[in-house]
Amino acid sequence: MLKRSQIRENVFKLLFCKEFHDVEDMDNQFELYLSDVEKILGEEDAVFLMDADVISEKEKSEIISKVNAVIEKTSEIDDKLNEVSEGWKTQRMGTVELTILRLAYYEMMFDEDVPKKVAIDEAVELAKKYGSDSAPSFVNGVLAKVYGED
Repeated sequence: MLKRSQIRENVFKLLFCKEFHDVEDMDNQFELYLSDVEKILGEEDAVFLMDADVISEKEKSEIISKVNAVIEKTSEIDDKLNEVSEGWKTQRMGTVELTILRLAYYEMMFDEDVPKKVAIDEAVELAKKYGSDSAPSFVNGVLAKVYGED
């Protein structure tokens, strides 16, 4: 069973992938992302292994559902991020940072299962792992403004 942070990390990876593919191609990308692991395991019952943990069908469905929900709200999320990020409109942000911000904003505003402070903390952790040296403080600063305006 995956931890919430591992589910979030897989959502992040697929959202990042979306930046390089058309939305219409995302179903194919989901399959490719998940099938690589399927090939490694050779499992026919669709049990997936990522980061040394088994992903259940329910978790896989949750990951894909959250990716689609964030994609659906991207325009609205970007509008809000553009309002709060002074001097750094979404068009100027790095893909990693923007993807993290979109996911965190979605969790803060639309996912009732994730406390806002947890969404911020998890976003900063993703920024530490995948972003540049300045990414954690940038992500934290933008999300703190979102949190303060809520």
